[in-house]
Amino acid sequence: VQLQACGGGLVQAGGSLRLSCAASGSALSRYIMGWYRQVPGKQRELVAIISSGGSTNSADSVKGRFTISRDNAKNTVYLQMNSLKPEDTAVYYCNAFIVTTRRYDYWGQGTQVTVSS
Repeated sequence: VQLQACGGGLVQAGGSLRLSCAASGSALSRYIMGWYRQVPGKQRELVAIISSGGSTNSADSVKGRFTISRDNAKNTVYLQMNSLKPEDTAVYYCNAFIVTTRRYDYWGQGTQVTVSS
């Protein structure tokens, strides 16, 4: 699975961005998809996750502001980010994983989101 993330950029606090992650090489419908973010010097953290059936969960810090969704027909997962805060500034990565005999993880290249105050 190859994942290509895009949609990052510079936005003022209170603004919105939508990240997209397009997959190739395999149908995404079987995978659990997630968005993670990382700032320099800190561990990568989970932002939001969506199951193959469409159930979602997100970090407390983004609940009510960020929404993860998927379009299996387009092999794409999205992260709609509203009411952005400076502390949301990070590199955002999309992830796909599936568990068969073991867990298989795939990562996109990351897209920078910068929120100015």
